[in-house]
Amino acid sequence: MSAHRLLNSRFIALAIILLAGIFLRLPPALFQKPEGPLRSLVALHPQPGSDQLGFDEALYRDYTDKLIRFGLISYPEIVERYREKQQTLTGSILPPVRFLYIFSAYLWHQLFGSATLSCLKNVSAVFTMFTLLLVTVFAARVGGFCYAIGVGALIVFAPTQLHMSQHALVDGFFTFWAMLVLWSLWENLRAPKDWRWLLLYTVALTATILTKENAFFVWVAVVAILIANHWLKFGTVTRELLLATVVGPTLGVVLLGMLAGGAGPLIATYQLSVSKNYELKYAILTGDGPWHRYLVDLMLVSPIVLLLAIGSVFNLARAKKAEWFFLIFIAASYLVMCNVKYGMNLRYANMWDLPLRVLAFSQILVLIGFVAQRWRSIALFAAVGLTCALEMRNYVVMAVEYPLYELVSPELMRGLKILKSPADLK
Repeated sequence: MSAHRLLNSRFIALAIILLAGIFLRLPPALFQKPEGPLRSLVALHPQPGSDQLGFDEALYRDYTDKLIRFGLISYPEIVERYREKQQTLTGSILPPVRFLYIFSAYLWHQLFGSATLSCLKNVSAVFTMFTLLLVTVFAARVGGFCYAIGVGALIVFAPTQLHMSQHALVDGFFTFWAMLVLWSLWENLRAPKDWRWLLLYTVALTATILTKENAFFVWVAVVAILIANHWLKFGTVTRELLLATVVGPTLGVVLLGMLAGGAGPLIATYQLSVSKNYELKYAILTGDGPWHRYLVDLMLVSPIVLLLAIGSVFNLARAKKAEWFFLIFIAASYLVMCNVKYGMNLRYANMWDLPLRVLAFSQILVLIGFVAQRWRSIALFAAVGLTCALEMRNYVVMAVEYPLYELVSPELMRGLKILKSPADLK
Protein backbone atom coordinates (compact mmCIF):
# COMPACT_ATOMS: atom_id res chain seq x y z
CA MET A 1 0.00 0.00 0.00
CA SER A 2 1.36 3.43 -0.97
CA ALA A 3 2.07 6.04 1.70
CA HIS A 4 -0.77 8.23 0.36
CA ARG A 5 -3.36 5.42 0.53
CA LEU A 6 -2.12 4.43 3.98
CA LEU A 7 -2.54 8.00 5.23
CA ASN A 8 -6.04 8.21 3.75
CA SER A 9 -7.06 4.92 5.34
CA ARG A 10 -5.82 6.15 8.71
CA PHE A 11 -7.80 9.38 8.38
CA ILE A 12 -10.91 7.38 7.52
CA ALA A 13 -10.37 5.05 10.50
CA LEU A 14 -9.91 8.01 12.85
CA ALA A 15 -13.00 9.73 11.47
CA ILE A 16 -15.11 6.58 11.99
CA ILE A 17 -13.82 6.24 15.56
CA LEU A 18 -14.63 9.86 16.43
CA LEU A 19 -18.10 9.69 14.84
CA ALA A 20 -18.86 6.50 16.77
CA GLY A 21 -17.71 8.15 20.00
CA ILE A 22 -19.81 11.25 19.43
CA PHE A 23 -22.86 9.14 18.59
CA LEU A 24 -22.54 7.03 21.74
CA ARG A 25 -22.32 10.21 23.82
CA LEU A 26 -25.45 11.86 22.43
CA PRO A 27 -27.99 12.70 25.18
CA PRO A 28 -30.67 10.02 25.70
CA ALA A 29 -33.44 12.60 25.23
CA LEU A 30 -32.64 12.80 21.51
CA PHE A 31 -33.78 9.20 21.09
CA GLN A 32 -37.00 9.32 23.10
CA LYS A 33 -39.01 10.96 20.31
CA PRO A 34 -36.61 10.68 17.38
CA GLU A 35 -37.25 12.45 14.11
CA GLY A 36 -35.63 12.14 10.72
CA PRO A 37 -32.34 10.20 10.51
CA LEU A 38 -32.23 9.60 14.27
CA ARG A 39 -35.27 7.33 14.06
CA SER A 40 -33.28 4.60 12.31
CA LEU A 41 -30.42 4.90 14.83
CA VAL A 42 -32.41 4.38 18.03
CA ALA A 43 -31.62 0.67 18.20
CA LEU A 44 -27.88 1.38 17.91
CA HIS A 45 -27.74 3.86 20.79
CA PRO A 46 -27.37 2.19 24.22
CA GLN A 47 -30.01 3.93 26.29
CA PRO A 48 -29.10 4.04 30.00
CA GLY A 49 -31.26 1.80 32.15
CA SER A 50 -31.43 4.37 34.95
CA ASP A 51 -33.72 7.33 34.36
CA GLN A 52 -33.88 8.36 38.00
CA LEU A 53 -33.17 11.91 39.05
CA GLY A 54 -30.19 11.56 41.37
CA PHE A 55 -29.82 13.62 44.52
CA ASP A 56 -26.80 15.48 43.15
CA GLU A 57 -28.53 16.08 39.82
CA ALA A 58 -31.46 17.68 41.63
CA LEU A 59 -29.09 20.04 43.44
CA TYR A 60 -27.33 21.05 40.22
CA ARG A 61 -30.75 21.71 38.70
CA ASP A 62 -31.74 23.81 41.70
CA TYR A 63 -28.58 25.93 41.58
CA THR A 64 -28.91 26.42 37.82
CA ASP A 65 -32.58 27.39 38.19
CA LYS A 66 -31.63 30.06 40.71
CA LEU A 67 -28.89 31.37 38.44
CA ILE A 68 -31.35 31.55 35.54
CA ARG A 69 -33.99 33.35 37.65
CA PHE A 70 -31.80 35.81 39.53
CA GLY A 71 -28.69 36.20 37.40
CA LEU A 72 -24.97 36.06 38.09
CA ILE A 73 -25.08 38.93 40.55
CA SER A 74 -27.13 36.73 42.91
CA TYR A 75 -24.41 34.08 43.28
CA PRO A 76 -23.18 35.20 46.72
CA GLU A 77 -26.76 34.82 47.96
CA ILE A 78 -27.03 31.33 46.41
CA VAL A 79 -23.87 30.33 48.29
CA GLU A 80 -25.19 31.87 51.51
CA ARG A 81 -28.49 29.96 51.20
CA TYR A 82 -26.42 26.78 50.80
CA ARG A 83 -24.55 27.44 54.03
CA GLU A 84 -27.77 28.11 55.92
CA LYS A 85 -29.30 24.87 54.67
CA GLN A 86 -26.13 22.82 55.17
CA GLN A 87 -25.89 23.83 58.83
CA THR A 88 -29.30 22.26 59.50
CA LEU A 89 -28.43 18.91 57.85
CA THR A 90 -26.68 15.93 59.38
CA GLY A 91 -24.94 15.04 56.11
CA SER A 92 -23.19 16.93 53.32
CA ILE A 93 -24.76 18.15 50.10
CA LEU A 94 -22.72 19.40 47.17
CA PRO A 95 -21.95 23.15 47.27
CA PRO A 96 -22.75 25.70 44.54
CA VAL A 97 -19.05 26.60 44.29
CA ARG A 98 -18.83 23.99 41.52
CA PHE A 99 -19.55 27.06 39.51
CA LEU A 100 -18.30 26.41 35.98
CA TYR A 101 -20.57 23.39 35.40
CA ILE A 102 -23.61 25.28 36.69
CA PHE A 103 -22.69 28.37 34.68
CA SER A 104 -22.26 26.31 31.50
CA ALA A 105 -25.78 24.92 31.94
CA TYR A 106 -26.99 28.49 32.46
CA LEU A 107 -25.34 29.55 29.19
CA TRP A 108 -26.90 26.55 27.41
CA HIS A 109 -30.32 27.69 28.64
CA GLN A 110 -29.68 31.24 27.45
CA LEU A 111 -28.67 29.98 24.00
CA PHE A 112 -31.22 27.22 23.42
CA GLY A 113 -33.95 27.71 26.04
CA SER A 114 -33.88 24.06 27.12
CA ALA A 115 -35.25 22.83 30.44
CA THR A 116 -32.68 23.07 33.23
CA LEU A 117 -32.06 19.35 33.66
CA SER A 118 -31.68 18.94 29.90
CA CYS A 119 -29.16 21.79 29.89
CA LEU A 120 -27.06 20.01 32.50
CA LYS A 121 -27.23 16.68 30.67
CA ASN A 122 -26.40 18.31 27.35
CA VAL A 123 -23.37 20.05 28.86
CA SER A 124 -22.19 16.71 30.27
CA ALA A 125 -22.64 15.00 26.89
CA VAL A 126 -20.92 17.74 24.88
CA PHE A 127 -17.93 17.95 27.20
CA THR A 128 -17.36 14.20 27.08
CA MET A 129 -17.29 14.66 23.29
CA PHE A 130 -14.75 17.45 23.76
CA THR A 131 -12.74 15.10 25.96
CA LEU A 132 -12.75 12.49 23.20
CA LEU A 133 -11.45 15.03 20.68
CA LEU A 134 -8.86 16.34 23.13
CA VAL A 135 -7.68 12.81 23.95
CA THR A 136 -7.25 12.01 20.26
CA VAL A 137 -5.20 15.13 19.57
CA PHE A 138 -3.16 14.62 22.76
CA ALA A 139 -2.43 11.01 21.81
CA ALA A 140 -1.38 12.10 18.33
CA ARG A 141 1.00 14.66 19.80
CA VAL A 142 2.45 12.03 22.13
CA GLY A 143 2.81 9.05 19.79
CA GLY A 144 1.63 9.95 16.31
CA PHE A 145 -1.26 8.67 14.21
CA CYS A 146 -1.04 5.12 15.56
CA TYR A 147 -1.56 6.34 19.14
CA ALA A 148 -4.38 8.67 18.07
CA ILE A 149 -6.33 5.79 16.53
CA GLY A 150 -5.56 3.20 19.22
CA VAL A 151 -6.03 5.37 22.30
CA GLY A 152 -8.96 7.18 20.68
CA ALA A 153 -10.73 3.86 20.04
CA LEU A 154 -10.18 2.74 23.66
CA ILE A 155 -11.61 6.03 24.96
CA VAL A 156 -14.64 5.83 22.65
CA PHE A 157 -15.91 2.72 24.46
CA ALA A 158 -14.67 3.53 27.99
CA PRO A 159 -17.66 2.64 30.23
CA THR A 160 -17.09 5.44 32.72
CA GLN A 161 -16.83 8.02 29.93
CA LEU A 162 -20.09 6.82 28.41
CA HIS A 163 -21.77 6.77 31.82
CA MET A 164 -20.79 10.35 32.61
CA SER A 165 -22.07 11.53 29.23
CA GLN A 166 -25.60 10.35 30.06
CA HIS A 167 -26.14 12.03 33.44
CA ALA A 168 -26.23 15.55 34.87
CA LEU A 169 -23.08 15.07 36.93
CA VAL A 170 -19.98 17.24 37.07
CA ASP A 171 -17.28 14.55 36.85
CA GLY A 172 -17.20 14.11 33.07
CA PHE A 173 -17.16 17.90 32.68
CA PHE A 174 -14.29 18.10 35.17
CA THR A 175 -12.36 15.42 33.28
CA PHE A 176 -12.19 17.64 30.21
CA TRP A 177 -10.51 20.44 32.14
CA ALA A 178 -8.20 18.04 33.98
CA MET A 179 -7.06 16.52 30.66
CA LEU A 180 -6.60 20.01 29.22
CA VAL A 181 -4.28 20.75 32.15
CA LEU A 182 -2.36 17.55 31.45
CA TRP A 183 -2.06 18.19 27.71
CA SER A 184 -1.01 21.82 28.08
CA LEU A 185 1.54 20.78 30.74
CA TRP A 186 3.03 18.24 28.31
CA GLU A 187 3.22 20.86 25.56
CA ASN A 188 4.78 23.43 27.90
CA LEU A 189 7.48 20.97 28.86
CA ARG A 190 8.19 20.25 25.20
CA ALA A 191 7.98 23.89 24.04
CA PRO A 192 9.27 26.04 26.92
CA LYS A 193 8.27 29.72 27.10
CA ASP A 194 5.63 29.42 24.34
CA TRP A 195 3.09 31.93 25.66
CA ARG A 196 0.16 30.20 23.92
CA TRP A 197 0.67 26.93 25.81
CA LEU A 198 1.34 28.85 29.03
CA LEU A 199 -1.93 30.74 28.62
CA LEU A 200 -3.87 27.55 27.90
CA TYR A 201 -2.28 25.83 30.90
CA THR A 202 -3.15 28.74 33.21
CA VAL A 203 -6.75 28.91 31.96
CA ALA A 204 -7.18 25.13 32.34
CA LEU A 205 -5.89 25.20 35.93
CA THR A 206 -8.25 28.08 36.73
CA ALA A 207 -11.15 26.17 35.18
CA THR A 208 -10.50 23.07 37.31
CA ILE A 209 -10.71 25.20 40.48
CA LEU A 210 -13.96 26.76 39.27
CA THR A 211 -15.39 23.31 38.46
CA LYS A 212 -14.77 21.11 41.49
CA GLU A 213 -12.68 20.76 44.62
CA ASN A 214 -11.05 17.66 43.01
CA ALA A 215 -8.80 20.22 41.31
CA PHE A 216 -6.52 19.72 44.30
CA PHE A 217 -5.82 16.13 43.17
CA VAL A 218 -4.91 17.35 39.69
CA TRP A 219 -2.64 20.04 41.09
CA VAL A 220 -0.81 17.54 43.32
CA ALA A 221 -0.25 15.28 40.29
CA VAL A 222 1.03 18.23 38.24
CA VAL A 223 3.53 19.12 40.96
CA ALA A 224 4.64 15.48 41.11
CA ILE A 225 5.25 15.49 37.33
CA LEU A 226 7.27 18.71 37.56
CA ILE A 227 9.41 17.20 40.32
CA ALA A 228 9.87 13.91 38.43
CA ASN A 229 10.99 15.87 35.36
CA HIS A 230 14.36 16.34 37.11
CA TRP A 231 15.08 12.63 36.54
CA LEU A 232 12.84 11.61 33.65
CA LYS A 233 13.41 14.68 31.44
CA PHE A 234 9.95 15.10 29.89
CA GLY A 235 11.07 18.56 28.84
CA THR A 236 12.14 21.89 30.31
CA VAL A 237 10.63 23.34 33.49
CA THR A 238 10.83 27.12 33.22
CA ARG A 239 10.14 29.84 35.76
CA GLU A 240 7.16 30.87 33.69
CA LEU A 241 5.71 27.35 33.93
CA LEU A 242 6.19 27.25 37.70
CA LEU A 243 4.60 30.69 37.98
CA ALA A 244 1.61 29.57 35.89
CA THR A 245 1.24 26.50 38.12
CA VAL A 246 0.66 28.88 41.03
CA VAL A 247 -1.17 31.70 39.23
CA GLY A 248 -3.81 29.48 37.59
CA PRO A 249 -5.19 27.96 40.83
CA THR A 250 -4.82 31.28 42.66
CA LEU A 251 -6.90 33.03 40.02
CA GLY A 252 -9.54 30.31 40.33
CA VAL A 253 -9.69 30.72 44.12
CA VAL A 254 -9.98 34.52 43.77
CA LEU A 255 -12.85 34.19 41.29
CA LEU A 256 -14.61 31.68 43.54
CA GLY A 257 -14.17 34.06 46.46
CA MET A 258 -15.82 36.84 44.47
CA LEU A 259 -18.72 34.54 43.53
CA ALA A 260 -19.12 33.39 47.15
CA GLY A 261 -19.09 36.92 48.53
CA GLY A 262 -15.57 36.96 49.92
CA ALA A 263 -12.79 34.78 51.28
CA GLY A 264 -14.58 34.16 54.60
CA PRO A 265 -17.81 32.81 53.06
CA LEU A 266 -15.80 30.66 50.62
CA ILE A 267 -13.74 29.08 53.41
CA ALA A 268 -16.87 28.55 55.52
CA THR A 269 -18.60 26.88 52.57
CA TYR A 270 -15.80 24.34 52.07
CA GLN A 271 -15.44 23.69 55.79
CA LEU A 272 -19.15 22.92 56.07
CA SER A 273 -19.10 20.65 53.02
CA VAL A 274 -16.10 18.64 54.23
CA SER A 275 -17.11 18.35 57.89
CA LYS A 276 -20.68 17.30 57.12
CA ASN A 277 -19.44 14.65 54.68
CA TYR A 278 -18.09 12.67 57.64
CA GLU A 279 -21.66 12.45 58.93
CA LEU A 280 -23.36 11.54 55.64
CA LYS A 281 -24.71 7.98 55.89
CA TYR A 282 -24.45 7.33 52.15
CA ALA A 283 -20.79 8.41 52.11
CA ILE A 284 -20.03 6.19 55.12
CA LEU A 285 -21.77 3.22 53.48
CA THR A 286 -20.27 3.57 49.99
CA GLY A 287 -17.24 5.88 50.09
CA ASP A 288 -14.95 3.92 52.38
CA GLY A 289 -12.48 1.09 51.85
CA PRO A 290 -8.80 0.10 51.66
CA TRP A 291 -6.21 1.88 49.53
CA HIS A 292 -6.81 -0.51 46.63
CA ARG A 293 -10.55 0.29 46.48
CA TYR A 294 -10.15 2.11 43.15
CA LEU A 295 -8.29 -0.87 41.69
CA VAL A 296 -11.20 -3.13 42.68
CA ASP A 297 -13.75 -0.82 41.06
CA LEU A 298 -11.67 -0.35 37.92
CA MET A 299 -11.26 -4.12 37.65
CA LEU A 300 -15.06 -4.45 37.70
CA VAL A 301 -15.65 -1.80 35.06
CA SER A 302 -12.62 -2.09 32.74
CA PRO A 303 -10.76 -5.31 33.63
CA ILE A 304 -8.79 -5.73 30.39
CA VAL A 305 -7.68 -2.10 30.26
CA LEU A 306 -6.59 -2.16 33.92
CA LEU A 307 -4.64 -5.41 33.51
CA LEU A 308 -2.92 -4.11 30.38
CA ALA A 309 -2.10 -0.82 32.13
CA ILE A 310 -0.61 -2.64 35.14
CA GLY A 311 1.35 -4.89 32.78
CA SER A 312 2.81 -1.86 31.03
CA VAL A 313 4.34 -0.69 34.32
CA PHE A 314 6.69 -3.67 34.19
CA ASN A 315 7.79 -2.76 30.66
CA LEU A 316 8.55 0.90 31.28
CA ALA A 317 11.93 1.89 29.95
CA ARG A 318 13.37 5.32 30.70
CA ALA A 319 12.85 6.27 27.06
CA LYS A 320 9.07 5.89 27.33
CA LYS A 321 8.50 9.49 28.38
CA ALA A 322 4.76 9.64 27.71
CA GLU A 323 4.01 6.46 29.64
CA TRP A 324 5.99 7.72 32.66
CA PHE A 325 4.18 11.06 32.40
CA PHE A 326 0.75 9.42 32.60
CA LEU A 327 1.80 6.88 35.23
CA ILE A 328 3.00 9.63 37.57
CA PHE A 329 -0.28 11.50 37.08
CA ILE A 330 -2.25 8.41 38.12
CA ALA A 331 0.06 7.47 40.99
CA ALA A 332 0.27 10.94 42.56
CA SER A 333 -3.46 11.67 42.35
CA TYR A 334 -4.27 8.11 43.48
CA LEU A 335 -2.10 8.54 46.58
CA VAL A 336 -4.21 11.50 47.70
CA MET A 337 -7.60 10.23 46.55
CA CYS A 338 -7.40 6.85 48.28
CA ASN A 339 -6.77 8.59 51.61
CA VAL A 340 -9.89 10.77 51.59
CA LYS A 341 -12.12 9.45 54.35
CA TYR A 342 -15.59 8.46 53.08
CA GLY A 343 -14.69 10.06 49.77
CA MET A 344 -13.94 7.24 47.33
CA ASN A 345 -16.10 6.90 44.24
CA LEU A 346 -15.19 5.75 40.73
CA ARG A 347 -16.75 8.94 39.36
CA TYR A 348 -13.78 10.84 40.78
CA ALA A 349 -11.40 8.54 38.87
CA ASN A 350 -12.94 9.54 35.53
CA MET A 351 -9.84 11.65 34.86
CA TRP A 352 -7.71 8.47 34.82
CA ASP A 353 -9.45 7.11 31.72
CA LEU A 354 -6.96 8.65 29.29
CA PRO A 355 -3.77 7.79 31.25
CA LEU A 356 -4.93 4.19 31.78
CA ARG A 357 -5.67 3.74 28.10
CA VAL A 358 -2.35 5.19 27.00
CA LEU A 359 -0.63 2.65 29.26
CA ALA A 360 -2.93 -0.13 28.02
CA PHE A 361 -2.25 0.70 24.37
CA SER A 362 1.47 0.81 25.07
CA GLN A 363 1.24 -2.71 26.50
CA ILE A 364 -0.73 -3.93 23.48
CA LEU A 365 2.11 -2.66 21.25
CA VAL A 366 4.57 -4.65 23.37
CA LEU A 367 2.47 -7.82 23.15
CA ILE A 368 2.06 -7.71 19.37
CA GLY A 369 5.83 -7.35 19.10
CA PHE A 370 5.95 -11.13 19.38
CA VAL A 371 3.86 -11.46 16.20
CA ALA A 372 5.54 -11.74 12.81
CA GLN A 373 6.04 -8.33 11.16
CA ARG A 374 3.58 -8.89 8.32
CA TRP A 375 0.78 -9.80 10.73
CA ARG A 376 1.30 -7.02 13.27
CA SER A 377 -1.22 -4.57 11.83
CA ILE A 378 -3.91 -7.26 11.88
CA ALA A 379 -2.91 -8.30 15.40
CA LEU A 380 -3.03 -4.68 16.60
CA PHE A 381 -6.46 -4.16 15.03
CA ALA A 382 -7.75 -7.39 16.59
CA ALA A 383 -6.35 -6.62 20.07
CA VAL A 384 -7.73 -3.08 20.19
CA GLY A 385 -11.03 -4.18 18.63
CA LEU A 386 -11.51 -7.01 21.13
CA THR A 387 -10.71 -4.71 24.05
CA CYS A 388 -13.20 -2.13 22.79
CA ALA A 389 -15.87 -4.81 22.33
CA LEU A 390 -15.39 -6.08 25.89
CA GLU A 391 -15.51 -2.51 27.23
CA MET A 392 -18.74 -1.82 25.36
CA ARG A 393 -20.24 -5.10 26.54
CA ASN A 394 -19.41 -4.21 30.13
CA TYR A 395 -21.13 -0.85 29.73
CA VAL A 396 -24.27 -2.43 28.27
CA VAL A 397 -24.44 -5.05 31.04
CA MET A 398 -24.01 -2.53 33.84
CA ALA A 399 -25.65 0.66 32.60
CA VAL A 400 -28.23 -0.51 30.05
CA GLU A 401 -29.42 -3.95 31.14
CA TYR A 402 -28.98 -3.01 34.81
CA PRO A 403 -30.01 0.51 35.83
CA LEU A 404 -26.60 1.61 37.10
CA TYR A 405 -26.51 5.14 38.42
CA GLU A 406 -23.86 5.53 41.12
CA LEU A 407 -20.38 4.11 40.45
CA VAL A 408 -19.85 2.51 43.85
CA SER A 409 -18.69 -1.06 44.50
CA PRO A 410 -22.05 -2.62 45.55
CA GLU A 411 -23.86 -1.18 42.51
CA LEU A 412 -21.08 -2.23 40.13
CA MET A 413 -21.24 -5.76 41.55
CA ARG A 414 -25.02 -5.87 41.20
CA GLY A 415 -24.75 -4.62 37.64
CA LEU A 416 -22.35 -7.46 36.84
CA LYS A 417 -24.54 -9.92 38.80
CA ILE A 418 -21.79 -10.68 41.29
CA LEU A 419 -24.21 -9.59 44.00
CA LYS A 420 -27.81 -10.68 43.55
CA SER A 421 -31.06 -9.68 45.20
CA PRO A 422 -33.88 -12.15 46.02
CA ALA A 423 -35.74 -10.85 42.95
CA ASP A 424 -32.91 -12.09 40.71
CA LEU A 425 -33.49 -15.67 41.88
CA LYS A 426 -37.13 -15.80 40.81
